[in-house]
Amino acid sequence: MPLKELTRDLCFGEGPRWHDGALWISDMHAHLVYRVDQSGTKTVIAEVPNQPSGLGWLPDGRLLIVSMIDRKILVQDRGALETWCDLSDLAKHHCNDMVVDAQGRCWVGNFGFDIHAGDAVTGTDLILVEGQGNARIVASDLMFPNGTVITPDGKTLIVGESYGACLTAFDITAAGNLENRRTWAQLSRAVPDGICLDGAGGIWVASPISHECLRIIEGGDVTDRIKVEDQAFACMLGGEDGKRLFILTAPNSSPEDCKSARAGKVVYQDVAHGRAGTP
Repeated sequence: MPLKELTRDLCFGEGPRWHDGALWISDMHAHLVYRVDQSGTKTVIAEVPNQPSGLGWLPDGRLLIVSMIDRKILVQDRGALETWCDLSDLAKHHCNDMVVDAQGRCWVGNFGFDIHAGDAVTGTDLILVEGQGNARIVASDLMFPNGTVITPDGKTLIVGESYGACLTAFDITAAGNLENRRTWAQLSRAVPDGICLDGAGGIWVASPISHECLRIIEGGDVTDRIKVEDQAFACMLGGEDGKRLFILTAPNSSPEDCKSARAGKVVYQDVAHGRAGTP
């Protein structure tokens, strides 16, 4: 089945979420958050000078945005952005993806090192934000924690470790701590970036280096592959029945190249199983 294009002219799309009948994305290197309707029309929702990434919503409907470079979570309140939580004392490098549960608790990753400067790969932490200004580290020694999902029962968090080439699962305690760390799937010839969960228990993984999205079940078996022309950096299930897989692509992740080329796209294909869990 051929891929279809939803929208283009992005610098570098990240953090896709299906919310309120539309796809929401962060255009990281354009410093913008967009709502993209089903016709592909983009509406600017917020401007984030320090680069937006992960997105989520509080129970009262307010939008939360990861501000990468200054390592903050921002909240949009009546159109204005304010600091929800400053993570600069906890995050080892730029913050990236985030998952927000039904209670408004946020689990936030960070690079751990300067990927564009060629620094040595080092482990880093997942940070839990439990409310405005309240954050703590709940998991350590993760190799570039990236896309993150929570199962429909709210009891399991699964995170893609890009430099570990694996999906790692934790049990979520009532207090939001992460316990019983285990490998959910080890990947072969793929690097996990953004991920999303379907109703049959599979996880779709965007893999930049192999130019594809692949569906993986627990244990590591690959059930489906969707090849894309450019690199695939993130994915999200949505659409009216939750079975439309949106894939965010770009030729590469270089900030300079992304800003000059504006070659980022959102493409999509309908798949067998609908969206489940969070985000």
